Amino acid sequence: MRAFAAVLLLAFAACPVRADPALDVLVEAYPDQLKGHDASSVTFKDGTVMPAGERTQRSFEELLSAPTILDQFAIPYPLGTKFKVPGPDEDPGRIRNDAFFKKMYGDCRTGEVKKHLKSVAWLPRHGGGILMATEINGVADRLTEVSRELDTLPQALMKYLIPPGGTYNCRAIAETGRSSVHGYGAAVDIGTRFSDYWLWTQKRTGTFAWTNRIPIEIVEVFERYGFIWGGKWYHFDTMHFEYRPELIALAAKGWPRE
Repeated sequence: MRAFAAVLLLAFAACPVRADPALDVLVEAYPDQLKGHDASSVTFKDGTVMPAGERTQRSFEELLSAPTILDQFAIPYPLGTKFKVPGPDEDPGRIRNDAFFKKMYGDCRTGEVKKHLKSVAWLPRHGGGILMATEINGVADRLTEVSRELDTLPQALMKYLIPPGGTYNCRAIAETGRSSVHGYGAAVDIGTRFSDYWLWTQKRTGTFAWTNRIPIEIVEVFERYGFIWGGKWYHFDTMHFEYRPELIALAAKGWPRE
């Protein structure tokens, strides 16, 4: 009996631990940076191995402050026009592992990001000006494609897009010590005149409820090119779009299913 139990233990030990399928999507989303993964780590093309961690059961604030790479997938992104008003702390994409993004894009505080910035003509047919975005992961090229398509939308929508709020900005997220995606050159804010931000509302009224004035036609264009929208967050930031193709890809694969 002891011998049989020993055989079973050896058999279980020999079975490889299956990797979270989200890691497959992550590697596919950043082919210029990531080489592969196993059940517990992701490997960059320069040989750097970074622990993937686990999907941890912690409070929302704890996930925001110190997430694993896999924690970034804790809240599925609702792709497309059919989405519900987000419930409390449903902020798909706001959980970010800073070490992972700094490895890909660099640390703006040491000048690593600036050397990869590329000019993007923003809605040139409408005189939108120039934005600066990182060329890493093709972000600037994707933003150029977004701009080209937005430039063809009806004139009535231009007020939401011009003037833009900006792209690269080496800063922390407001009232936190966490790095802003703007500091990686991988986010853009559209026009602020018709945008809503939960913190602005909270400071003005003492509370906040989900609010949005940005037409969904604009959101659809950004999502086609791998950008998620802060308007799909409980802590809404309706001017904000950031390049997160892994979350778009997971949603396109049916997670979550409608």
